[in-house]
Amino acid sequence: MYRLIFSLVFRPMDAERAHHLSFSALRILDRIPLLGRLLRLVFARGTSAPVNVLGLTFPNRVGLAAGFDKNGVGIRALSALGFGHIEVGTITAHAQPGNDRPRLFRLLRNRALLNRMGFNNDGARQASFNITAQRRALNALPARQRPIIGVNIGKTKVVPAADAVADYVASTRELAPLADYLVINVSSPNTPGLRDLQSVASLEPIITAVRDAAAEVVAAPRSTLGHVPLLVKIAPDLSDEDVVDICDLAVRTGADGLIVTNTTIDRAVLTGPEAEFARSQAGGISGRPLAPRSLEVLRLVAATVSGELTIISVGGIGDGNDVGARVAAGADLVQVYSEMIYSGPFWPGRIIRSGGRTRLLTRGTGDA
Repeated sequence: MYRLIFSLVFRPMDAERAHHLSFSALRILDRIPLLGRLLRLVFARGTSAPVNVLGLTFPNRVGLAAGFDKNGVGIRALSALGFGHIEVGTITAHAQPGNDRPRLFRLLRNRALLNRMGFNNDGARQASFNITAQRRALNALPARQRPIIGVNIGKTKVVPAADAVADYVASTRELAPLADYLVINVSSPNTPGLRDLQSVASLEPIITAVRDAAAEVVAAPRSTLGHVPLLVKIAPDLSDEDVVDICDLAVRTGADGLIVTNTTIDRAVLTGPEAEFARSQAGGISGRPLAPRSLEVLRLVAATVSGELTIISVGGIGDGNDVGARVAAGADLVQVYSEMIYSGPFWPGRIIRSGGRTRLLTRGTGDA
């Protein structure tokens, strides 16, 4: 049924417009009590497989990656799909419109997306209001249905790189009190100069400042770690040597984990005419073609940190077998996004249930 809807309704439509339409429809349905309950019965059945990671109890290991809900307006509605955690953002200290449209493209033959959104969002202050409202709405649900909420923060485009630390701190002060965990995003290819902040010299003061700012504004963290867990999201295009350096930096500065990986700027991962199209366009590629490099980076990070950091794997996950493979390779949690555009709202619950039939997805509650 979803394939038919996708072909007849969404495929002819601009990809960003289709996203807003489907997201708005889900939020409207969730607000209607009877329909909201029906959504959870249909989509989220059998998705409970609790696991303790980052000092938090996640309903299961599969979450929604940042980028889908940029402003934290639909956390409760998205939880109806069965996700164990939902990462909102990327949020910047100041509101910004993002890059010019069109800026989101489907690469159908490759089961991929190309985006150059540019951190379009309403800013940290508005996001704090949105997430507060969503937490109130989630409190009406049984505890087992409430997802963990991650907050992904990035640098405002107009802020010079020299002022990046202060910009990240401003977002942290607004959002850390509402976050179950925080993510520093220095790996999007769509904000000029942002990826340069992945260098050890640039990243170290950001991690330190965000960690300290979160400690100042959060008196009672939800995590049993005693602080708001802090992770860094890195790009797949880093050299292996740079990945190892960031791993060492994260351990040294007291970060709690890494998210591997963001979108890629490597057009060689694509095949056919869509590769030619992508070479003519700016932006990062996500979806199935990202899987090989994302898995490589995951394995490298897991071997380097040897259990000292939590690892969240994202990039190219297509089914429950992929979920199991990422956990087997060292991931504590996984995140998805692009494949849901092609496979529809039943897909998250399906991969959670199929992954849950392996021991990998439910290997314990105190193992990470």
